[in-house]
Amino acid sequence: MWQQYRWQMIAFSTALVLFAIAFFSRMTTQPVVNNPVATSTLVLTNATAIPEQITLATAETVNTPPLPTLQVQDDMPTFREAIVGRVQRLNPLYADLNTVDANITSLIFEGLIRINEYGEPVPSLAKSWVISSDSLEYVLTLREDIQWQDGIPFNADDVLYTMSLLSDPSFDGLAELGAFWRTVETEKLAPHIVRFRLAQPLASFLTSLTIGLLPEHALRGTTVAELATHPFNLTPIGTGAYQLEALRSPDTSTITAVDLRVSPIFRQRPEGQNSYAIERLSFVLFNTVDDAISALNTGLVDGYASRNRTEREAVLSSDNATVFTTFAPSVGVLIYNWNESENIRFFTELRARVALQKGLNRIAPVEAHLINQAISADSPIMQNSWAYASNLVYPATDSTEALTLLLSANISTSTINAEATQDPDQVAEIYAFSILVVDDPSLVSLANEIAAQWAQLRLAVTVEAVSSEEYNSRIAEGLFQTAIVELSQGADPDPFPYWHVGQSPDGKNWGSMADDRLSELLERARRDPNGLNRIILYRSFQESFLERAVAIPLYYPLFSYAVNTRIQGVQVGFIGATTERFRNIAQWSTN
Repeated sequence: MWQQYRWQMIAFSTALVLFAIAFFSRMTTQPVVNNPVATSTLVLTNATAIPEQITLATAETVNTPPLPTLQVQDDMPTFREAIVGRVQRLNPLYADLNTVDANITSLIFEGLIRINEYGEPVPSLAKSWVISSDSLEYVLTLREDIQWQDGIPFNADDVLYTMSLLSDPSFDGLAELGAFWRTVETEKLAPHIVRFRLAQPLASFLTSLTIGLLPEHALRGTTVAELATHPFNLTPIGTGAYQLEALRSPDTSTITAVDLRVSPIFRQRPEGQNSYAIERLSFVLFNTVDDAISALNTGLVDGYASRNRTEREAVLSSDNATVFTTFAPSVGVLIYNWNESENIRFFTELRARVALQKGLNRIAPVEAHLINQAISADSPIMQNSWAYASNLVYPATDSTEALTLLLSANISTSTINAEATQDPDQVAEIYAFSILVVDDPSLVSLANEIAAQWAQLRLAVTVEAVSSEEYNSRIAEGLFQTAIVELSQGADPDPFPYWHVGQSPDGKNWGSMADDRLSELLERARRDPNGLNRIILYRSFQESFLERAVAIPLYYPLFSYAVNTRIQGVQVGFIGATTERFRNIAQWSTN
């Protein structure tokens, strides 16, 4: 009986043997990882609360193949950085909500575009792009040699999936991020070609494509409502140079360190083969700056980056580290409220603003009260930005001329003291107003010095120092006369949000500054993708800004990065975000 089926049995047996060989061969080439993250419940607490607890899980929880094996090796070149705060979500779509997450995800994930040392957008996961003649369409060709850290190829589906989450009305990340992407259409033209269509021309659009992309295959079927509490947020898979090695949580309630390792998949790319000598990055988490600096001074960690200008002094105190300093991506400005009241129009009067400008020596108070924190500014654009006009002529201080301007200004008698205009020799107050400032000792001292100088112009100026909460509320609602604000600037220096007339009252033009000439220049610069044209337009903007005295640039905050002397090759140049201190980490090494 069996003889008549002998050929079928032989064929079946042969197929079974071949299947077994193939199966065990796959197990050898792509072994299952024993992910170093333990399964436990972790309550994450930070500035932005998560509605429910996230459960730490192994990579198998996510619908994706396991990551390549990382062999345990304790003697590998390692860089340990102190960081203040708590891990919340290692997801680039939420990175803007938490500084700790932003630092770590910047090394795990990549965007279509990256920013080079000159502040210019250059290819990353995209290898090229074409902009339509009307500047409304951007067609990007993607690299075809990119794989996710689990070995799955990267393609246009990943771009579409990421952008679909960002543009979803239910996206609960940074509100302005979601609002922007809801105005952009994303379309797949081919497996490695995507097209973005804008509602209106935006010269800075390429910098928006620096946001890290998510793997569609690992999150397939995950809605934006499920994303915030998805296990992926603590088992991330990116395309970046470093992948998650371990989340260290000794008591299962708090993550105390995050270890990253150079990805074996990334090593296969041309840029990963002969670089990245720092094999492991370990972010050690601390509750306070003092604890972080102490760890740096005792050698427990190798680096610490100041989060704001006030931490620079502590960073500079380290005696076993090299301190790298550059400009922080912001500028400190004294702004006026052009809608101060219905009956008073003091700050809308050009002569009054020019008088305030000429009556203030802004350099002396900055050098005296922001020592080791900032340097004096002469423009509303960052000094190391490609858009900064280096040879601007800031108006000279002249108190006599300033007082003359005030007394001759076209201001209603309800605004200016009538006796002061009738007899300039009388010591009468011309006008009284206040400077709103956050209750920071350095800024309060700076504001008091400014008030003292303006008192020489027969102005009664007081300083209102309030808590951060009250300050933010009053700035947003326009409840101030003048205020010292720090305006953030990213990789693209576009100052449109702060100075365009259309950005009030619902935007960031908090003082309702309304100058048609400046608004026109900003509109033209924002719509023109030609970098040379934008440089010309931004120069005109800066010249008009000083000529029209619409506000007073005060200071450029400084950013410092302290790194142990055993770490070589670190360079910190232009940064549009503090995470860009890792820009040349491929060239770092240990001695």
